[in-house]
Amino acid sequence: MDSNKIKRGLGRGLSSLIGETKVEIQKNKLSVSDLVPNKYQPRKIFDEENLNELTNSIRERGILQPIIVRKFNDEQSKFEIIAGERRWLAAQKAGLHDVPVVITEADDLKSLEFAIVENVQRHDLNPLEEAQGYKKLIDEFSYNQEKVSKFIGKSRSYIANALRLLSLPDDVVKLIENQKLSAGHAKILVGLENASFVANKIIENKLSVRQVEKFVKLFKNKRQKPAYLKDANIMHLEMSLVNKVGLNVEIKNKKNNNGKITFEYKDLDQLNRIIDIIKSNY
Repeated sequence: MDSNKIKRGLGRGLSSLIGETKVEIQKNKLSVSDLVPNKYQPRKIFDEENLNELTNSIRERGILQPIIVRKFNDEQSKFEIIAGERRWLAAQKAGLHDVPVVITEADDLKSLEFAIVENVQRHDLNPLEEAQGYKKLIDEFSYNQEKVSKFIGKSRSYIANALRLLSLPDDVVKLIENQKLSAGHAKILVGLENASFVANKIIENKLSVRQVEKFVKLFKNKRQKPAYLKDANIMHLEMSLVNKVGLNVEIKNKKNNNGKITFEYKDLDQLNRIIDIIKSNY
């Protein structure tokens, strides 16, 4: 390996990755119609408002940072975008006919690395897109979590937690992709048997991450006997009470519809709060 070759890493950014590849032309212009999206682009959703802001900026000042491209194998006259797809989309909306580019030689792995680095640095990916990018490195290019961790510049536990998001049910994934659930909410739902139910209740009741943490603590990872499995109505009621009093609440309802409600408090102030709430409803 060339001793002058710059090591990979998110901390060094795109300039590091460019330094590892052969740049044919430092600056050039290509027609927008000659460019095609990166098949390894981890980003699937482009915020319309942000795209419009970039479009307006490009109309006023043009594209300040060239788009990085490589030759497209299927068509010699086409070039695949490695980094800068949002600029390309905005340029088309702004009515530009050509855009500044840097043409580089890059294999599929390098193309994916470029795309991940650019998006992670700019915080452009939602949690699932980021996780899917890491998974591609693992599944298609024989990376392991340790290697992804070193490349991205984040801890191994961060990578592991990101990948766990991909185990969520499809309906919950859609809610995250549509930005109806935050990354904080998503992390709590991982491993929860009734993740779909809780996800819908988060949206319905506009619960904060902290409120959901309190509620989920009641039943996450619990192995309950069939006689004590809670139905949806009981769990909904528990969530409502947690939201109301701000404390952990557990309802045990037996087959004959008798049972008990338990409020968990940690100090006298919390106990007095429970008492005040009960008294105020008399």
